[in-house]
Parts: sequence; C-alpha cells; structure tokens
Amino acid sequence: MASGDVRDELDCSICLNIYTDPVTLRCGHNFCRLCIHQVLDTQQRCGTYNCPECREEFGERPALRKNTTLNNIAQRFLSTEPKREENQILCTNCIHTSVAAVKSCLLCECSLCENHLRVHSTSPEHLFVEPTVSFKNRKCPIHKKVLEYFCTEDRAYICVSCRLDGEHKKHKISLLKDVSDKKKEILRTVQKKLVSKQEKVEKKLQKLKEHRKKNEDKVVVETRRVVTLFQDIKRRLEEHEKSVLSEISSQRERVSAFVSQAVKKLEIEAEELSTKMEQIESLLKTIDPFTVLQEGQSLMHETLATRKKDEEDTKQDDQVLGNDLSEGRISETLYGGLSDFVTGVKRISRRETTEVLLDVNTACEDIDISSDLKTISKSEMKLYHPQRFQYYPQVMSANRFSSGRHSWEVETGDVGNWRIGVCYPTIDRSGDHSYFGDNNKSWCLRRYNESLYSVIHDGKEVPLAEKVSGHRLKVCLDYERGAVSFYELGETTRHLHTFTDTFAEPLHAGFCVWDDWMKIAT
Repeated sequence: MASGDVRDELDCSICLNIYTDPVTLRCGHNFCRLCIHQVLDTQQRCGTYNCPECREEFGERPALRKNTTLNNIAQRFLSTEPKREENQILCTNCIHTSVAAVKSCLLCECSLCENHLRVHSTSPEHLFVEPTVSFKNRKCPIHKKVLEYFCTEDRAYICVSCRLDGEHKKHKISLLKDVSDKKKEILRTVQKKLVSKQEKVEKKLQKLKEHRKKNEDKVVVETRRVVTLFQDIKRRLEEHEKSVLSEISSQRERVSAFVSQAVKKLEIEAEELSTKMEQIESLLKTIDPFTVLQEGQSLMHETLATRKKDEEDTKQDDQVLGNDLSEGRISETLYGGLSDFVTGVKRISRRETTEVLLDVNTACEDIDISSDLKTISKSEMKLYHPQRFQYYPQVMSANRFSSGRHSWEVETGDVGNWRIGVCYPTIDRSGDHSYFGDNNKSWCLRRYNESLYSVIHDGKEVPLAEKVSGHRLKVCLDYERGAVSFYELGETTRHLHTFTDTFAEPLHAGFCVWDDWMKIAT
C-alpha cells in the first residue's frame, strides 16, 4: 500500500485530520473521540443516534471504545509526517521532471503545475484547492463525490448526493465556503482579542524588564557602596593593628634596654665581689699578723661602706622588676582606637544631616521667607519673580542634590495643611499640575484637614494607615539608590513611607504651607 493510501486510512471522516484519541462505534467505524462526541451531542437533541460513516442507527447513545492499535499507528505516522510534509507536492502530469504543483483538483484527484492547470478543465465539478496528497478525505465515503456542504445538525461534511438524496435531505445545510467564512470571522474576533492581550503582556513584560534593570542598577550602586565601606574598614583596621603592635614593640624595646642596663651593672658588681672574696680567702691563709690586720681592715671598711649602696641597689632592683610590659597602656591604645574606629564607621554609614536653605526666588508671593532662609509662613506681600510658583504657596530649596545621601528635619505648626518632599528644577511654576505631588516631577508627604496624612506622586495619592501625631518630620534622600523616605520624629523614629524611582534630574527640597508655618530644623 502506498504511503498516501496509508495516510488516507488514518484520517477521521469528521475532521478530515489524522485520528486524535480514536474510538470505535459498534458498527466498527473509527472517529476522533472529541469529533464523535460533538456529533452525538447534536444527535441527542433529535433523539436518534447513527454512525456518520455508514448511517447505522442506534437505539441509545452508543458506548465508545478506545482503539489502542489505531492510536499507536496514528502516533507513529505523525512522528514521521512533518518530514514528509516539508517536501513539495509535485505535479502529477509532469512525469519526466519534478515540477511543484500550484493546485490540486479534487474531482480528478491530481495535482497540477502552472502549465497543466491552464489546460485542465474548469467546469464547475472540478474543484481546485491548495496542493494536497489527501484526496480521499475530501470525498464522500458513500458517494465518492467531492464534499461541498456541511450539515449543521450532524456536524458532518457531505456531498451533493448526500444533500439531495441522503439522510441529510431535510437537515439544515450550508456551503463549506460559507461555513468557512463564518469561522474566519470568529477567528478574526479571536485574533483581535489575542492581539490586544499580547500587547498587554508585552507591556507588562517591558515593565518587568525595566524593573529588573532598575534593580540591577541599584545592586551595582549598593555593591559599590558596600565594597568601598568595607575597604575603608579593612584599611582602618590594618592601620589600627599596626598602631597597637607598634606600641607593644616600643614597650618591649624600652623594658629590654632598662633590664639590659641593670644586668650589665650587676655583672660588674658580681665580678667585684668575687675579687674581694678571693682576697679574703688569701688573708685567711696568711700567717703574717701584720698583713692580716692591715689589709683586712681595709676590706672591712669597704664592705661596711657598701651597706648604704646596697639599700639603693635594692630600690633599683625593685624598679627594674616593676618596669614590665604595660598591659593597661596597650589596652588603652587598642580599645580607645577601636572606639574611635566604630564612631568613624557610624559616621560613614549614616546619612549626614544637610543644611537646607530656601530659595526666595522660587517662593510664591503668598508666603514669607525668614531672613535665615529656614522658616515659611503666610504673607500678604505681593512680589514677582519669573521663577516663583504662581498659584500654590510653595518654595524650593536653594540646595541642589545630584548625588549622595542627604536628610533634613522639618517642624510644623499644630494646625494647617502642608506638603513637604523633593522636586525637579524643571517642575511647572504655574497651572494645576504645579502642585507638589500632582506631577511626575515631585514626590511629597501631605497633611490635609489638619489631621489626615498621605503621600503623592504623579497625581496618585496613597493615604497613610497610621496616624501621625508629632510635628517634627525627617526627609531622607538617597540619590543613587533612587529613594525618598519620610519619618516621624518623636520618642522613637517611625518610618512613614519610601518612594523609589530612577532620578533623571537633580533634586531640590520642596515645601508648601497653606495657612500656618513650617520651619527647617537646625
């Protein structure tokens, strides 16, 4: 049997494709499980069941038995099918050369190249389709005619004879082309939905990639900062280690020199004593009384004269024995230096408080700035400057932050509404979107209705769940990390909120006071 014939035997007569999970009816015909289920579901509404292939009727819904052998054959054929279908379908009439077919005639069951297509009959019964090698599944298994219609009741492909004389005569019948066009319309609708969904997925994917890159950039910055910090710590520790070891070495040399001097002195004294003892031994052996009396008197006088010197030597011996390595001084050098070292590490790691001064040229004409450039309050004075905020009672700092870690504290009055935060220098100075937090160029903490608090950026406001009871606040900026944090200062420091972003411009501190006062703490 040719491979094309084997391929035809593996086609389901309902979907015209290779069997998927084939099952067998009582009459012996095979179908895809899903295909026959759909047909039987349609027939159930009519109350009668029959085989789509041979039309054998069943009194009740037939049981389906899995055809394991056919399923295995179909799976093996499918495993080799892609390689076969990659090859071109050749013209049937070109027997002396291999020419690719452009169309297949279902009536004649042949494939045609451009030249043979021109001379082929074009009468209505000759139905042309894209090149194919599967002709049997395009024809009615009963009447052997081309399948041109679709029975919507039995969900079966039928030929003209089935429509006119067969069991489908009274059924609702449609042309395959019409059914195909309707299916295409449905597919177009599905395609539009899929395109829309794909766009959303791509946007989410892009955001995630940007978030990952932003996070990786922060990792690089934080890694560099931590490595630098620990390099400084190592350098300081090594310097301090050298200092402590130098102190130990210095004490060792001093004690060693002092002891060496005492040892040398005692060695000389020991030699002198040995000489005197030899002289006494000699006198004790002398018989001449005159010599014993004369020289013995001299030795006794020298011995008695050294008593006072012996007392001084005893004191010097105590000094030598007491002149030891000073563990106290070593500990003082060690722990005193470590204390200074820890203080230095804390100074490196914490955010230094930055002195923030206000820029009067940016202050709205409705507010007044104190002479020390630290206090903001309401004012009736009307002044003009091209850089002033024109509508909202706001002011920016003269400080410009483009790197590093900074913090400043703010005191507020008991009543009134205000906003504090940071902003780009390019923020609008007039219009509805010039209010701190109502644009993508500012981040702020807000108090409103004199007791409610929220944080705002780009017009998106998030109320704070916990009540803020104090009137002293702290703003912390980490430019490289892209973080602006707000804290409440009281008996303990309480974190309120942190914005994270990638800053594209330098930043200024921003302040807004509606009906009270605000002061930058010193």
